[in-house]
Amino acid sequence: MQLRSLLIRLTLVHGFSYRAITRILKHCVHQHVVVTDAGLLGTLAQLDHRHMAIFLADWQSAEFARRCTRHAALDVLTIVDADYPLGLLEGFHPPIVLFLKGNRALLAGRKLAVVGARQATPYALRCVTRLLTPLATEQLTIVSGLAAGTDGYAHQTALACGLPTIAVIGTGLDRAYPKVHADLQAQVSKAGLLMSEYPLGTGPARFRFPERNRIIAGLCQTLLVVEARERSGSLITANLALQNGRNVLAVPGPIDAPLSVGCNQLIAAGAKPVLNSRHIIEEFLPII
Repeated sequence: MQLRSLLIRLTLVHGFSYRAITRILKHCVHQHVVVTDAGLLGTLAQLDHRHMAIFLADWQSAEFARRCTRHAALDVLTIVDADYPLGLLEGFHPPIVLFLKGNRALLAGRKLAVVGARQATPYALRCVTRLLTPLATEQLTIVSGLAAGTDGYAHQTALACGLPTIAVIGTGLDRAYPKVHADLQAQVSKAGLLMSEYPLGTGPARFRFPERNRIIAGLCQTLLVVEARERSGSLITANLALQNGRNVLAVPGPIDAPLSVGCNQLIAAGAKPVLNSRHIIEEFLPII
């Protein structure tokens, strides 16, 4: 079995952790091993016998075979593929396998991530529309998480003005969360790119959205925060982007507005304040 196929199959095994898969990946790469079905059990036994029961119970089941067949129809990006984004490799816990639907070539372009509050105000919608619409001629791809509020505004605005857009979701590609974004998710998959590290059938769970945020932070060259509470997922994404060496921008807001506290704090800590689209475009200009 080729390494790429092995990684996809291990991702589909129930109960197999990220740590276990990365240990197998490192073992195969360092030992220059091409794993066969027969050799896989021995490789697992050498690495960690605790995973043997989990592996055997699912790997040999009819349900696992059906699961593999179902996923064989998907476009899949693995960490050993030539077009795997370098930005993801530089980040924390780079995803081993990503399931895709749409234009895979968008992964190679310049990308602006836009994140913000789920309970976004009309101010956020005005800012997103005003800032992103002029970017239609700048050959940028808008990346966000398809969540309620600011994420949805970013994808909708991108689609409306002809900007390519990538949505990184925290469920399987066949699930929409929130459900009201089902149509928007379908539009993104047709006009842009929909991606997830979770197999089909995976539903929403609180812990999956912070995991999703690290992919957004890794994909982009620049990240824009539009609205954020003092403690929020948007600030987690911004911190991950900073750790990855990305440019972090923030839209200022009223000092007495709860959803502007996070952005104003980012600016006070050194993030670039964004007052117009030119402030975004400047981040993508070549350094002379």
